[in-house]
Amino acid sequence: MWERTLQDLIRGLRANKKDEAKFIAKAVDEIRQEIKSEDMELKAGAVLKLTYLDMLGYDMSWASFHVVEVMSSPKAHLKSVGYLGAIQSFTEETDVLMLTTNLLKKDLSSTPADVAITLNGLAHIVTPDLARDLAPELIAMLNHSRPHIRKRAILAVYKLVMKYPEAAPQIRTRLEEKLDDSDPSVVAATVNVICELARKSPQDYLSLAPRLFHLLTTSSNNWMLIKIIKLFGSLCPFEPRLVKKLQSPITELISTTPAISLLYECVHTCIISGMLQGHNGASLAKTCVSKLAAFIEDSDQNLKYIALLAMTKIVPTHAYLVAEYRDTILASVSDQDISIRMRALDLVSAMVDRSNLQTIVQQLLTHLLPEANSELPSAVRSLQNSTEYSQNKPAGAATLSPAYRLTLTQRILEMCSASMYENVTNFEWYISVLVDLVYISNVKIGAQVRDQLVEIASRVRAVRPYAVKVLYTLLTDESLLQNAHDERSCPEVLWAAAWICGEYSSELLEPQKLIPYLLQTEVSNLPADIVAVYVQAAVKVFGSWAAEIGQQWDDGNLPEVQQVVATVISRMNELVSSPHVEIQERASNALELFTFISADLKNWKHQTGPSTTSGVDLDSPSFPKSLYLIQPLFSTYELNPVAVSAQASVPVPAGLDLDEWIVPPPREPVVEEQEILEKKVKKGKKGKEKQLNGGKKSDKTKKQTDSGSNSIGDTLTPVYDETETPEDAEERERRKAERLAQQKDDPYYIMDTRPKPHDVDSIPVAVVRLDDIPPPSPSMSDNRLTSLRVAQSSYAQHFIIDRDGEMPQGARASDAVTPPQKPSAPESRTASPYPVISSFPQYEVLENSTPEPIKVVRAKKGTGKKKRTKTSSTNDHIS
Repeated sequence: MWERTLQDLIRGLRANKKDEAKFIAKAVDEIRQEIKSEDMELKAGAVLKLTYLDMLGYDMSWASFHVVEVMSSPKAHLKSVGYLGAIQSFTEETDVLMLTTNLLKKDLSSTPADVAITLNGLAHIVTPDLARDLAPELIAMLNHSRPHIRKRAILAVYKLVMKYPEAAPQIRTRLEEKLDDSDPSVVAATVNVICELARKSPQDYLSLAPRLFHLLTTSSNNWMLIKIIKLFGSLCPFEPRLVKKLQSPITELISTTPAISLLYECVHTCIISGMLQGHNGASLAKTCVSKLAAFIEDSDQNLKYIALLAMTKIVPTHAYLVAEYRDTILASVSDQDISIRMRALDLVSAMVDRSNLQTIVQQLLTHLLPEANSELPSAVRSLQNSTEYSQNKPAGAATLSPAYRLTLTQRILEMCSASMYENVTNFEWYISVLVDLVYISNVKIGAQVRDQLVEIASRVRAVRPYAVKVLYTLLTDESLLQNAHDERSCPEVLWAAAWICGEYSSELLEPQKLIPYLLQTEVSNLPADIVAVYVQAAVKVFGSWAAEIGQQWDDGNLPEVQQVVATVISRMNELVSSPHVEIQERASNALELFTFISADLKNWKHQTGPSTTSGVDLDSPSFPKSLYLIQPLFSTYELNPVAVSAQASVPVPAGLDLDEWIVPPPREPVVEEQEILEKKVKKGKKGKEKQLNGGKKSDKTKKQTDSGSNSIGDTLTPVYDETETPEDAEERERRKAERLAQQKDDPYYIMDTRPKPHDVDSIPVAVVRLDDIPPPSPSMSDNRLTSLRVAQSSYAQHFIIDRDGEMPQGARASDAVTPPQKPSAPESRTASPYPVISSFPQYEVLENSTPEPIKVVRAKKGTGKKKRTKTSSTNDHIS
């Protein structure tokens, strides 16, 4: 049976879990009857039960008026039930709140018990209107004789200021007085309110600094000290003198207090207020870091988290102090709590420098591959153990989620590539790290690794031999091809490997052995962009290898060269039918080149004849000439990195006006529009028509009407007025603009918004030669490594990274904003340091020879005369 007490309602809910909705519906029906009762005890009990149901998600807004009735009860225990229901259910949109103003004023002047209940409830239900009306009464309560009333009033005025900011100046004066109150709880409440208000307007409370400093040095209330220290953290940015004043008491608190919460707040305030700066802040910073390091080693996960968060803010100014606890911080990277692991990664990323990068990256790699030993990671080890690792993954690696593995891998890449690889001193080591990540990350980071590999190989010349040899091993690894479509694989790395091995093929020890791997059938399973790079790399590798064979030609080399050429032709014949245009184009070009080479090799016979002074007969060489066909195409000039602002710094050629028409547009035709309307036929007068506009036609319009058709469906023919005056042209343009505006707003008229096609021959072409490329270092073709190794830090001085990139002749970084108006005279391009291996003499080209400008002549339509257009000359340049 239903009982009328809250305890019975709770018991009934627990006993009717299977049919809770039916039970609550019955209970609400009975509550509706009880709440209308004249008995205030019964009404208060009904409100109490509704408040409990409201916490379960059932609406009680329908009973808001009855809640106000209970609030007006003269009995304190019933009044508290009414205010509890108001706190639970009232909002700013509640209509009955306007009826409570007088009730609240009456309660604020009642007994201390009623005042306490009213202050507690008012802080939750206050609205802007109530705050405005009750501000005098609340401010008066700040001077109440009872401390617990003053304390509640201080906390309530905070909500009043939030709803009614106009009362803030008067309340601020009273709050300053309460800092000297005799009751400690009132002072603590005042500090709490001032701390919250100062977050929005700290400069308004700077005058309270002396009193707050006195409380800081004399109070023993830890919770009030926390609020005071927070308050000083907000005030210090507006008063720098406070920093020096607060260093001594805060240092003493950090060193002596046993309260962890107070200790952390002191450390946090030191960080955000700038107390750790300067000579005097060094000792304080050391104390803060030592305390935070103790938090990291604590078993409390919350302390670990806040300590890592605080250390991340100290690292930018005192990295050397944080570095002393590197091992402790790195141990947190393997913590079971993901939030602690992420904060540890943030801290590790912030503390990286040139001296500790390799050590930190090695320890982070061990989290991806726990069974790795303490040696620096190497590409050889990764390549040898990749198959065993994929089949037998360690237990520790399985615990890392894919999202965290991706984050960890990206952090490694970001740490190493920061500020254009500023912290990397050994690029051979970093190439090994990138290759290791391909095998052990098990996440999609191929695009980032690809970009960094290409950037390092192009900017750091000394690392190219090692990069070529390591990436050669990647290209010969069949597992990467087989798993190319795996969602965790990195096929983009093969793009970088093929491009680097092709571009710097002179660094390969045995180039001919790489060509079959680049052209194997399984390559077709890769994405189209990678296959296209494979085709181009195969051509480059063959060109470099054939040139070396030509230098040391022996008749016994002919079968090997012919076999390689036949392999390339066979594979290109398959690729020319690829559905991808890029692959088709590159395969077709390669097929034509190798077909020529094959024919030359087939018809070549060794001939002897008179030799020149160099020992080689230029007319009848002792090797096939076609061996030198491909190599000059790709290695005559070196491909250098380009500066970011290089394109914007290319000067505009003198005399070139980009706004001038090369081919003037045709004249606008003069079209006389006459709206043709269907003519009305009067009854009894057949054949007679009446013009609706009633106006007379001009002679010109009449001639067109007479010569044309009178039907609605006919089209008017444009008429070009050869004797048009400027006034007529202006009037025509005005009419045209009005017509277009009307048509634009007409929903039944379809406007043609497509751009007008341009004549392809009229497109201006301005290709500027990039001259005076800085000469690179001497050739390193003979500087080959005999084994795969990881260079030690002692070789760091050999790695010079080209950070700026190539710029045009005479251009500077600032030229990107304001290009020079008059370009300097073009000069010949700097040749590559890699010699063109050829036994043929170079072509003789005059230094200042410039081809004649190409004159573009276009015939005018309808005449036999030719119109000479603007001439332009371009110097094509392939970079």
